Amino acid sequence: MLSIGQVALMSILSHIIFIFITWRLMQTINFDPLIRKGRGTEAKILMLFITIVIGTGISRFFLEFLQWSQDLIYLL
Repeated sequence: MLSIGQVALMSILSHIIFIFITWRLMQTINFDPLIRKGRGTEAKILMLFITIVIGTGISRFFLEFLQWSQDLIYLL
């Protein structure tokens, strides 16, 4: 069983890794046709927020899946 500190560290690292991966994937999408002229800064901030939401969601899914798989021993 992992201690609270180890779980916290694993969660932080997981969130950072998945946010980074999502950011890299978001860079491959061409958003230029959707951005109004003169609104580049706002578009980058919006992209950052979207990246955080998606990356955190994916990270939570994997962390919960890992926890559920560890809880399966209590089924029997």
